[in-house]
Amino acid sequence: MTQQGVRWTADQVLALAPDAASRKAGSKLGAAGPWSEAGSSDEGTVWGLCKGSGSKPYQTVIDIADAAGPAYKCTCPSRKFPCKHALGLLLLWAGGEGAVPPGPAPDWAAQWTEGRRQRAQEKQAAGAVGSAAGSGDPEAVRRRAERRAVRITAGATELEQRLADLLRGGLAGAEQAGYGMWEETAARMVDAQAPGLAARVRELGSIPSSGPGWPVRLLEECALIHLLDQGWLRRERLPDGLASTVRSRIGLPASADGPAIRDRWLVLAQYDTADARLTTRRIWLHGTDSGRTALLLSYGAAGRAPELALPVGLELEAEVSPYPGTGQLRAALGERFAPPAPSAARPPGLTTEQAAARYGEALRDDPWLDSVPVTLDRVIPAPDGDSWQLADAEGDSALPLTASARSRPGLWRMVALSGGAPVKVFGECGHRGFTPLTAWPEGAGEAVRLC
Repeated sequence: MTQQGVRWTADQVLALAPDAASRKAGSKLGAAGPWSEAGSSDEGTVWGLCKGSGSKPYQTVIDIADAAGPAYKCTCPSRKFPCKHALGLLLLWAGGEGAVPPGPAPDWAAQWTEGRRQRAQEKQAAGAVGSAAGSGDPEAVRRRAERRAVRITAGATELEQRLADLLRGGLAGAEQAGYGMWEETAARMVDAQAPGLAARVRELGSIPSSGPGWPVRLLEECALIHLLDQGWLRRERLPDGLASTVRSRIGLPASADGPAIRDRWLVLAQYDTADARLTTRRIWLHGTDSGRTALLLSYGAAGRAPELALPVGLELEAEVSPYPGTGQLRAALGERFAPPAPSAARPPGLTTEQAAARYGEALRDDPWLDSVPVTLDRVIPAPDGDSWQLADAEGDSALPLTASARSRPGLWRMVALSGGAPVKVFGECGHRGFTPLTAWPEGAGEAVRLC
């Protein structure tokens, strides 16, 4: 299939936007008015000149067929990826060939596309060489791993003592001590090269005085940190899969070393979370042949969106390689064999009771798991007092929505899509409730992004 045979929808294009402001600005540029010399090629390149505030128009080019997701280049000064001009050009292209006709690329677009594809090939070749070279000194790797393990053990032992002091003195002392004590403890965990422990300690520090029932939440989180500490200190006695999960939760890096799985992967959802240091992008995939669910993680420095972006609702034929750990769904995106294309595929669904049971089963393999990805079949969004829930259309059970889901505009998109009728919803189910990410109407219809 040539790239000209694949047209994304406007929703799928806007799903690539790094934030709401970019979606709004890009939508305004999705008409032919500001564009000139726009075109596209069968190889998956789209280009155009967009009139800006200056005398020279911005040169915008997009490589839709890039192996890591769409790639963008624009001469505007924006640091967002994609910028509003790239989004506008994609919206123009999604509308049909009339505004973005096929033809030969201008020199500036062709040079960028050829250059980046050549660099990608060189990087892949260099990575293979570096990987071979890196494995040439296993003794040095072993010594570094041993030194880090000693630091982490010292940090975990110190954290155990601090937890014991907290419980001995009473949980009320945590409210009086303030956040500074926990930030200092988290810094100690960073020094111990245990970033996973540091992140959990920072979360612990935010619980005191956080609302009714905070002592219970604090005690629960202390228990989970204690369990993780003890898992690390006794890791030699754990099964291999659980030991890998503990190492991952502690924050040790791992490589995707599982066998590559080639499948037609449906992009279920994509969303970002950010803190002062990092923007994390989560992309959920469903293998239409294997039935597997995979999670792609990518990162961007603070204030910058990660480069990997896949339009929700499209399907791509590709290989993914799983990371180690019992019950772990994270995978690395490998070779892609075709650009993303529209698909009528949908993941199989569960009832709300089955979804809750699946989360319970997953906790046996990973007690620190906040949620699991599930698709709910034939559910109806319904108010529940001051809250909302997803109720089974044929049963009497329901799942409450998380507080974060209730505050997003995606809730109202889901309610409008349903109109009181059953819908299929993909999201994350955990101890705080269900967070809907994507929904499909009954029968035929495109995916609606909710996050």
